[in-house]
Amino acid sequence: MKRAGTSGTPFIAATVLVGVVVFAPIGVPALLAAPPVGSLWLPLVLGSALLQVVYFLVVQRAYRRADVGVVYPLARGTGPLLSVAGAVLLLGERPSAVVLAGVVLVVAGVVVIGVAGAAAGAAAGEGAAADAGARGSGHNSRPDAGVRRWRGIRYGALVGVIIAAYTLWDAAAVTRAGLEPVGYYWASMVVQLALLLPAALRQRGSLARVARAHPVAVTLVGVLSPLAYVAVLIAYQWAPVSVVAPAREVSVVLIALASWLLLREPHPAGRLVGSVVVVAGIALLALG
Repeated sequence: MKRAGTSGTPFIAATVLVGVVVFAPIGVPALLAAPPVGSLWLPLVLGSALLQVVYFLVVQRAYRRADVGVVYPLARGTGPLLSVAGAVLLLGERPSAVVLAGVVLVVAGVVVIGVAGAAAGAAAGEGAAADAGARGSGHNSRPDAGVRRWRGIRYGALVGVIIAAYTLWDAAAVTRAGLEPVGYYWASMVVQLALLLPAALRQRGSLARVARAHPVAVTLVGVLSPLAYVAVLIAYQWAPVSVVAPAREVSVVLIALASWLLLREPHPAGRLVGSVVVVAGIALLALG
C-alpha cells in the first residue's frame, strides 16, 4: 500500500473482493465441513465484519486528520495492552509475571519504533510550514500543533480500543464458541464486502480504476491480509490471547526494518532499538 500510494474505501473493497474470491475454494468447504451450530454464529460473524470495517475506516480517517507519528505508536501500543487486559477480565486468562513483562516490553518497543518512524515526517512538515512562512503566506494551513497532537491522541486511543475489540471478539468466536477459523473469517469477509461495496460503488468507476492502476497491491493485500489473520485465529486456539495479541506486534518490527532497508526511510537507529526491545518482549512471551 505504501509503494502503491493508494488507500480509501474502493481500495479496501477491492482487496476484500480478492480475498473472498481467492479463499472461496477453502472457505466454503470449511463451512460445509464444520457447519456452525447454535444461534450465536451469525451475530459473531456480523460483529466481526462490522468491527473490521470500522477499523479500516477509522484508521484511514485518523491518518488523514492527525499525525501518523502520534496515532500509529499509540494505537499499536494500546491495542495489545487493552487486549491483554480484556483477556484477563473477560476471558478469565491469568498470564504469568513473565508474560506480563513481555507485554510491557513489546508495547514499549512499538512506541519507540513509531516515534522514530514519525520523526522524518514531522521534520518535513515543519520544513514545509517554514517555507510557507518565508514566502509570506502569513498563515499555516495546518491546524495548531497542539490541536493535532490531541486529535492524534484521541484517534490513536480509539484505534487501540477497536483493535482490542476485534481481537477479543474473534478470539472468543474461535475458542469459546468453537467456530472453525477458516470458514468463520471467510464468512466475515463476505459480510465486510457487503458493507464496503455500496460506499465504493458510489464513487463511480473508482473500483475499476483502483484495480487497473494497482493490480499487484490489490492482489497481494487481498491474499496476504486474510491469510495472516486466519493464522492469528488459529493461534488463539493454541495459546492465550494475552500471548498471541502482543506477539502479533512482531509485524511492527518487520515493517520498521523494511521501511529502512526497502523504502529508505531515515532514523534507523530508533527503529533498531525499538525492534530489539520488541523481540526481547516476544522472547519473554515464549518463555511464559
